[in-house]
Amino acid sequence: MPTALAGLPQSVTIYEVGPRDGLQNERVTVPVEVKAEFIERLVACGLRTIETTSFVHPKWVPQLADADVLISGLRRTDGVRYPVLVPNERGLDRALKLGVTDIAIFASATETFAQKNLNRTLDGQIAMFEPVLRRARAAGLTVRGYVSMCFGDPWEGDVPVGQVNRVGRQLLDLGCTELSLGDTIGVGTPGQVRELLRSFVAAGTPIGALAVHFHDTYGQALANTLAALQEGVTTVDSSAGGLGGCPYAESATGNLATEDLVWQLEGLGIDTGVDLTALVRTSVWMAQELGRSSPSKVVQALSE
Repeated sequence: MPTALAGLPQSVTIYEVGPRDGLQNERVTVPVEVKAEFIERLVACGLRTIETTSFVHPKWVPQLADADVLISGLRRTDGVRYPVLVPNERGLDRALKLGVTDIAIFASATETFAQKNLNRTLDGQIAMFEPVLRRARAAGLTVRGYVSMCFGDPWEGDVPVGQVNRVGRQLLDLGCTELSLGDTIGVGTPGQVRELLRSFVAAGTPIGALAVHFHDTYGQALANTLAALQEGVTTVDSSAGGLGGCPYAESATGNLATEDLVWQLEGLGIDTGVDLTALVRTSVWMAQELGRSSPSKVVQALSE
């Protein structure tokens, strides 16, 4: 029987990033038909928010060069959100043309990563996102803002909480409907998670506007997730089978596996609406398509 802990939410929204963040770094090109089936399988497992792809230029992320084809042919299910990452106004133009209703933008908390990932300064990235957000919100789209390198940067080291706050608050002030705080290289620990979340709340940000995105480089993703839940966060990013990394940060290993997250949440009596058995089967299937095993501990345990 599940054993609940005091102060935790009754339900959690899982923001599934496998089809986008999970696959973008794969060296082997995944056929668009396989990507579409992956998304449909995830929907069948009960996931209701699935980030599908990115309208980034194919030169930067070749794996997602088929974004328009994928979105055009996707069989949508009522009640499911299919957000798409949009890097700039050109990406927004593509999203609007294809009828996308939920988008995300990807900002950096550090100067170096902003330069490497976006070829912009910290202030320059905000200037680039301003027209994207203004036009998207005017068109009725929801806009999620990612802030990467929230706890550490491979070039700059520890990232000051105030710096993360400044970038995050700028995105919210521009009109982001949700802010996902990312531990891009997986160096964060539970105490740091609490400190960062409390700093946002102290600055006037509702905890319901915040999500978390953890990588498991140092094995801290689940511990960090629990700390976030204890602070009142109810949206957690994860990737089916633990797929993913970051093409611009070589030290970033896989995302928190959705199966590992669901196992923890179910054990705490927290509702996710996800069929774990079906999800494990989906990740085993995708691992076979990629020609390697899943790094998820729960997938490994339940598929033996």
